[in-house]
Amino acid sequence: MTATDNPTNRYTVPSVTLVTQRTGLSSRTNSLGMRPMQERAYAKRGEPYLLIKSPPASGKSRALMFIALDKLQNQGLKQALVVVPERAIGGSFADEPLTQSGFPWDWVVKPQWNLCNAPGADEPRFARSKVRAVGEFLASSDPALICTHATFRFAVEELGVEAFDNRLIAIDEFHHISSHPDNRLGSQLALFLARDKAHIVAMTGSYFRGDAAAVLSPSDEARFETVTYTYYEQLNGYQYLKALDIGYFFYTGRYLDAIMKVLDPALKTIVHIPNVNSRESLKDKHKEVEEIMDALGTWRGVDPVTGFHTIERPASQGGGLIKVADLVDDGDPAQRSRVLAALKDPAQRGNRDHVDIIIALGMAKEGFDWIWCEHALTIGYRSSLTEIVQIIGRATRDAPGKATARFTNLIAEPDAAEAMVVDAINDTLKAIAASLLMEQVLAPRFEFTPKNAGPQADFDYGPEGYVEGRSNVGVNETTGQYHVEIGRLTMPESPEASRVCREDLNEVITAFVQDKSALERGLFDQENTLPEELTQLRMGKIVRERYPELSPADQETIRQHAVAALTITQQAKQQMANAEVAGAEDKGNLALIQGVRRFVNVRDLDIDLIDRINPFEAAYAVLAKAMDEKTLRQVQTTIAAKRLAIPVEEARELAQRALQFKQERGRLPDINAPDAWERRMAEGVAALARYRAQEKTAVERRGVDDG
Repeated sequence: MTATDNPTNRYTVPSVTLVTQRTGLSSRTNSLGMRPMQERAYAKRGEPYLLIKSPPASGKSRALMFIALDKLQNQGLKQALVVVPERAIGGSFADEPLTQSGFPWDWVVKPQWNLCNAPGADEPRFARSKVRAVGEFLASSDPALICTHATFRFAVEELGVEAFDNRLIAIDEFHHISSHPDNRLGSQLALFLARDKAHIVAMTGSYFRGDAAAVLSPSDEARFETVTYTYYEQLNGYQYLKALDIGYFFYTGRYLDAIMKVLDPALKTIVHIPNVNSRESLKDKHKEVEEIMDALGTWRGVDPVTGFHTIERPASQGGGLIKVADLVDDGDPAQRSRVLAALKDPAQRGNRDHVDIIIALGMAKEGFDWIWCEHALTIGYRSSLTEIVQIIGRATRDAPGKATARFTNLIAEPDAAEAMVVDAINDTLKAIAASLLMEQVLAPRFEFTPKNAGPQADFDYGPEGYVEGRSNVGVNETTGQYHVEIGRLTMPESPEASRVCREDLNEVITAFVQDKSALERGLFDQENTLPEELTQLRMGKIVRERYPELSPADQETIRQHAVAALTITQQAKQQMANAEVAGAEDKGNLALIQGVRRFVNVRDLDIDLIDRINPFEAAYAVLAKAMDEKTLRQVQTTIAAKRLAIPVEEARELAQRALQFKQERGRLPDINAPDAWERRMAEGVAALARYRAQEKTAVERRGVDDG
């Protein structure tokens, strides 16, 4: 395939499209100057442990200011420490004159206590002065300090957790923490929770990690009161932004030969080039930037004030000058500082024409605020789903005249002829997993009940209203919730299971879509993979491992709710693709709502039916359009060839499902049954019997040998 054929698909295939109502609600303020998310969080200000899950640009930093000031003024806490992952984010917590908007107190941080502005790297050999400053702050009567995660870790190691008693610790970008014992900040947080003498406010726009590790252990998480503000609520309440498209675009050869097929110079764009160690990288980041700028037009110099490059567009493409900020070149520290200062210049925040394109490598992600960004273009897969959510957040700021935003992932198409085919397929799987997760993050929240549960307050059930005896779908446009009835659905028995079904389904789905085996089988080996192997076995295993303390009944309930949320979102998307909803672009998120209703009305939902739908079916339909057909067949052959006999663990799970089958139907599954899933369960029972017989024989042989 020649370079001119890149990418293999002729257009970006949208995997997710969200159309908003533009109600303006998310930017309106109350009498205290609080936006809706901030008001919701402030209502929980008395909680000692508070977890705020809210998307980028929703106002988490100001929400923290409101809560912290109340804790200092009314709840008896001595001081507040704000902990951020990197120094650049510290600016989000700078002084704010909150009294101007009606709040009783202003947020003020004395310059010496904003350690994000202090010189020196956050490394042990440079951090002594910052740790000393933390100690001096704790001994003072000043109210607030800002430091990085690293500085805080060093300070806790030196001063001990008891030094922070009766203080508020606010942890921004909380997803950097992990319950894994190797995560130092996570281990320190466990000590704070065990001591129970400090208040914790945790804030994150993406409560999941790229490595699938849990942020908090279930027992620790249960101690936090959660405030959730969804992407749906945030985007639906914007004043200007009307639609968000997220998609991937496959290419072959060099990405530089494909990039101009997706990079539109007319859009305000952040381009994230691949990490130098990635498969997509050409191993010379400076040359890559030069080639991108050369593809944009003719270089006309560097602005001495901002450090931005000036590029003249070809006359055949409209001509004109565009300004490009290069955040990749780190060879000249003075030049780099000049560019960063220009991008952060508060005087230019409202100037749409200040810069046109930003090219970055490791920067311009978390906490980077450029409200005019219309397109986040990322080359190469990102192993961290959190990173992708953060990158997408750069494009989802609301700004005058900005009606649409998009995220495009330019991915090297796997070539089954390559020696690195396995790595290539893995990269593709990770990109698809991220896309699937974003669909769940952006979709309205589901509230599932069994059939005939009755209508829920404030839900619209369509023209016919709620109808007894069928699977009803109700929509609350304000909160972005769906009420969906599913036959034979089980409901949680314990408070913890109820919390998981209410708050954590996306985290369960994250673990599922990151499961390499499930993705491989569900996408590329559908002929040999029964949907129940994914929906019951794989998802069931994930839920049991994630919530081992819950009863089997509650584990099964969580499994059912997670599978339903993923499958219904996917099927709704497929319904939308199969039959476009006339005028949907002008009616808020009507397309997705009608997609859900169409799926439910056609199928009359039952949990057994949902378990028999491959949850990756719709994703494959998108992939088949995006990927070269020959390559797709090669990848399918490669994956199918990896299929092994039933592993012992899967045989055990199939046998457990067979016992449930026997309890329901009074007989064991028949290996000759016409139903494929019944045959699979019977195969699992037979396989487990073989494993046990082999184990018994091995034990007997060892006994003979010992004798």
